[in-house]
Amino acid sequence: MRKQSFSALSLLWRGLSGHRSWQQQWRKPEPKPQYDAIIVGGGGHGLGAAYYLAQEHGIRNIAVLEKGWIGGGNTGRNTTVIRSNYLFNESAALYDHSLKLWEDLSGVLNYNMMFSQRGVMMLAHTLHDIQVIKRHVHANRCNGVDNEWLEPEQAKAFCPPLNIAGDIRYPVLGAALQRRGGTARHDAVAWGYARAADALGVDIIENCEVTGIRRAANGAVEGVETSRGYIQAPKVGVSAAGHSSVVMRMAGVHLPLESFPLQALVSEPIKPIFPCVVMSNTIHAYISQSDKGELVIGAGTDAYTSYTQRGGLHINTHTLEAICELFPQFRHLFAWTIARDEPHPINAPFTIERFRDGYLIDEAAAAAVAH
Repeated sequence: MRKQSFSALSLLWRGLSGHRSWQQQWRKPEPKPQYDAIIVGGGGHGLGAAYYLAQEHGIRNIAVLEKGWIGGGNTGRNTTVIRSNYLFNESAALYDHSLKLWEDLSGVLNYNMMFSQRGVMMLAHTLHDIQVIKRHVHANRCNGVDNEWLEPEQAKAFCPPLNIAGDIRYPVLGAALQRRGGTARHDAVAWGYARAADALGVDIIENCEVTGIRRAANGAVEGVETSRGYIQAPKVGVSAAGHSSVVMRMAGVHLPLESFPLQALVSEPIKPIFPCVVMSNTIHAYISQSDKGELVIGAGTDAYTSYTQRGGLHINTHTLEAICELFPQFRHLFAWTIARDEPHPINAPFTIERFRDGYLIDEAAAAAVAH
């Protein structure tokens, strides 16, 4: 199926015709008996891997297997924050490379990602916060990543709703600002990659749950068992977020991972009121406003392991209390490895052993969650 091009003219033309002539964005193929590679998981990472395999490595006989619908998993349930102000050299290199991809992605995929570089501001509430955040600022500058320190008055000037009064429980003592950071529309990420991958010949197969992974006597992968039959492939990539350890266990591989629910919530749409992204490690909360008007609020993790997409109400309650104190008016979001059988140099430091050794995962970021 030829990819439909989007433009101002095409939107106007189809608007005048009652929007009746839009094409299907990607095909609904039946699974083939055999592929050169299979990606398990139809979220942003899985679809992105399939697209880059086809676009940059010429491997197009690929299937993306999604047990539900495209974008219906973690991709549709995240707080959409995009930034690269990480401390470690390896982390800064990886995330800044990603941020640079975001800056041109809508044009590359011919699909509006609603990427908005409105700035990401991280608050300091204690002397320790100030020391840690300034260390981030200096490390980022050494790595060529933009980041700057703001005094409380400067932070409020950048984000007028911010409360910098000295009588709140966690007063704002300053902030770090990455102006290139921002947000994107999570659904559009999945849809854009799905549409582009499909145009390159990738089969996107929804409602196809992987139930087993077959391996030969020598350990090589042979294919996957699914709810729609057996599919053969010599390479299988797993991009199933918190369920990756569950899927890998089907192949006899035990990942040193534990999955915790990370809370997030949204409000009803309201008029534009919040100009940027504000994050606070100390109170485990961060907030932005989507293009549709919802306040998108992230919290910390639950205290227990779980694969559910629900979480404890007390976490959200605590977060909302903190958000309302900071913003009182509220009281009223791996293609190279599969192609070449080795990690890309920028991704090479992030081996599975890091979850055993602690290397590169003890950098507390976002809501003080180690990556």
